[in-house]
Amino acid sequence: MIIVDTHAHIYHPDETLYPMRENPHRTPPGIGYIDQLKANVQMAGVERVVLVQTGSAYRWDNRLVAGMASANRTKMVGVCNLDAASPESPAIFETLSAQNVKGLRLEPTQYGRSSYYHEGAVRLFEKIREMDAVICAHINEVFLEDLARLANEFPDVPIVLDHSAYLNASDLPESSRLNSVCDLAQHKNIYAKLTFGVTGSEQAYPFTDTHEVIRRVISAYTPERCMWGSDFPCEHWLKKASYQEHLQMFTEELGLSADEKTAILSETPLKLWFSS
Repeated sequence: MIIVDTHAHIYHPDETLYPMRENPHRTPPGIGYIDQLKANVQMAGVERVVLVQTGSAYRWDNRLVAGMASANRTKMVGVCNLDAASPESPAIFETLSAQNVKGLRLEPTQYGRSSYYHEGAVRLFEKIREMDAVICAHINEVFLEDLARLANEFPDVPIVLDHSAYLNASDLPESSRLNSVCDLAQHKNIYAKLTFGVTGSEQAYPFTDTHEVIRRVISAYTPERCMWGSDFPCEHWLKKASYQEHLQMFTEELGLSADEKTAILSETPLKLWFSS
């Protein structure tokens, strides 16, 4: 089985070459660099990686993620982050796609915005459809209805719900957020990224308080539309779990069948991110 990590953030020590945004969320020294990522995936037996633009550090400057995706194109692909309000963003995505960038992480133009559906988002969906690429929807519960509208208008555009809209252990036994995330599964072009099992937990490894939430999402979307991601660098984003432990949640702790593990860890992400 070829295991795919669909959610790794990347950093670089040279802030002159790759300047960070104002007030960035920096990693500790030595954490999050490409060499550490390669060591983590080798130790865990992961063979493919989706690099997701680190907006909290580099905002819309995608040179690092594009450069690393291009330099490691046999094993990695990139997901960029662009300003949805800018009319130049569709053309920028087309340029980035030549550097092995296969997806766009689409966020609300402003986090206080009342709508995720707007002219800029539609422009970018049109470009993603044209380029046969993938949307990663980085949103919370407030924007799920707008995402459903976009999914209806662009049924041929694959959409990955990043972090499953930040579900957590408090969503059990029932919450509007969990119900809304599961209801989105009716849109066959929406996929669930199961990256919240550690960050959404109030416990230590093996984080059993989020297991049922994960299972509920898998049941709604089916394993054929679910995928795992590490949230590398784990020391920065997870803090409570190593790269290997986060993967072990799915290989050992959740009680998934062999077929479910194969779909979530390999077949689904390979088809979505590495089929061409």
